[in-house]
Amino acid sequence: MIFIFITLFLDLLGSGLLVPVIPFLVREYSKDALTIGLLAVSFSAAQFIASPVLGVLSDRYGRRPVLLISLLGTTLGYFIFGFANALWLLFAARLLDGFTGGNISTAQAYIADISPPQDRAKNFGLIGAAFGLGFIFGPALGGLLGQISLQAPAFAAGILSLATTIFGFFALPESLPPQKRLQRPIRLKELNPIAQVGDVLQRPVLRGLLLANFAKNFAFSGLQTNFALFTFVRFGLGSGANGAIFSYIGVLAALMQGLIVRRLVKHFREEQLAVVGFGMMAVGFSLISFVPTIWMLYPALTFIPVGSGLVTPTLMGLISKQVAIQEQGTILGASQAIASLTQVVAPVWAGAVFDYVGIGAPYWTGAIWLVVAVWLVATCQIKTER
Repeated sequence: MIFIFITLFLDLLGSGLLVPVIPFLVREYSKDALTIGLLAVSFSAAQFIASPVLGVLSDRYGRRPVLLISLLGTTLGYFIFGFANALWLLFAARLLDGFTGGNISTAQAYIADISPPQDRAKNFGLIGAAFGLGFIFGPALGGLLGQISLQAPAFAAGILSLATTIFGFFALPESLPPQKRLQRPIRLKELNPIAQVGDVLQRPVLRGLLLANFAKNFAFSGLQTNFALFTFVRFGLGSGANGAIFSYIGVLAALMQGLIVRRLVKHFREEQLAVVGFGMMAVGFSLISFVPTIWMLYPALTFIPVGSGLVTPTLMGLISKQVAIQEQGTILGASQAIASLTQVVAPVWAGAVFDYVGIGAPYWTGAIWLVVAVWLVATCQIKTER
């Protein structure tokens, strides 16, 4: 658990470095929010194609090699992003990272391998804690480096990702022994992301949980892809101020998923915590769309990492409990593919409604999706142990 936590922290720290500067890098070549959304789409579309393939490969050959390949692809993507002198190179860098982007889903499968069912939700919280810590330090550091050069955060992220790859190569053991791996040959159908996702959605309980995850990611895409542009247009904030905001979100996310959720799952059912978390996120997104002053933005934002801190580990824990150990990579890879599909569609939607409906539209429409997620989880017939 220590090895996977450090690996994820370094990887997500690199991702956080780019958050404050991506909109400003894109604006050197295009001024509209839709292009920023399309850059996120390029990564997510590639990840949608690759994640189910990487998931089934990890079930067949183990988690360690898949995770290392993913980290190496991320490293190369960051360096290309830093050296890019044209818009198409920015897109090429994100495509490469997406095609090898099995970092999170493979890490989730890794944790499922080494955790008994009753501990999975709290151990999945470590992924959220690593995410939160990465976003405490990553955006703040990215904002500072962005004052030197808009390319500097990409190079720093590449160096961190390379260090993560080297660390993982020497320190990360395999979690799935050969006798527990998928023994049969991989079928061609399993390499087709659409077919694989379709098969997973045929299972009623998984369908409800995965669609709730789809709704969460759809809402969250507005915050990920154009929040910096939103705060620039409404409040005049630059990369440094946005870095501070994302660090604030990261502090709350790390506290929730690293400490608080680990205690709450001992006293409440995971589906109860997920429902409450989705409801809190819906409140936060609604408030963001209408806040008139900067100081009001912070209490509105508080609902989102607190709610997400309840949702993310419990939802992943519930999904993991519905399937056998030999399917963890496949199912969690399909889950990541569905999340990636969301991020193909949702950033385009967020950019379009930002430009043509209003700058708060990505957030109040996101709140509607989160209310749908509350209903989906509340009506699922969930197995509590596996």
